[in-house]
Amino acid sequence: MRKNFSFFLAAVLMLTVSISCKKAVTSEKEVTVVTEDVINSVKALGFSTGNIIAEEGGYIVEGDIFIPANELKRSLNGAFLRVGETEQYRTTNLVTALPRVITVALSSKIKASVYGPVLDEVVSRYNAENLLITLLRVSSGANITFDNANGNYLASAGFPTASGDPYNLVKVNTRAIGSGTSTTFINYAATIFAHELGHCIGFRHTDYMDRSYSCGGSTANEGASTVGAILIPGTPAAADPNSFMLACIGSGVNRPFNANDKTALNYLY
Repeated sequence: MRKNFSFFLAAVLMLTVSISCKKAVTSEKEVTVVTEDVINSVKALGFSTGNIIAEEGGYIVEGDIFIPANELKRSLNGAFLRVGETEQYRTTNLVTALPRVITVALSSKIKASVYGPVLDEVVSRYNAENLLITLLRVSSGANITFDNANGNYLASAGFPTASGDPYNLVKVNTRAIGSGTSTTFINYAATIFAHELGHCIGFRHTDYMDRSYSCGGSTANEGASTVGAILIPGTPAAADPNSFMLACIGSGVNRPFNANDKTALNYLY
């Protein structure tokens, strides 16, 4: 997700600050650079080339989607899927072997006294829907780990694997999100966490057809890309200003699952 303060909206994953094309790394690590070749590869995959962020092991595109470096040369084989308008959309890969318990955990780098209640709220939100996936918070060895990260974004995640497992890592910029114990803070941070977990189980941005809807700025369609953009039946054809999967979110905003989000969750799981 991302923040765009000029519109007081934020893509729950990016800060509107100058974005460096070079990642700060230690001397032992290879410097990751956003080259012209990287930009062309991201474009060829069908993702937006605006604000590509170099990250260890790959690149963050569209505010919060992580693409491993070894996926950049992946070819676009097979049929192209419909590009969305305003409904909820999912990726081609989903979590399989249902019903299934998905364990979630905070890494040791994230302060549990602050973010433990946040993760508990996320677990509560998903489990209240009585889905075929059940979230269970554990101390370590989780299917999805929320780990601390620094960068020009609030958080990032990927999509389910071809084998049907959820994406296993959510990177969270706790410094950018902040800290607190109030209900307002917990709900705001939980919305960010729930959004990223949504990507991990196969949700695209609700407004991926036009990110300016929640992020402001010029019209930008994220495209179907290799991960797919498949309409979730029963979701509306009208704009949905309160979906938890909108690309951007205002500071302190709470987006629990609305009726359309619940329809999408229950259809998939």
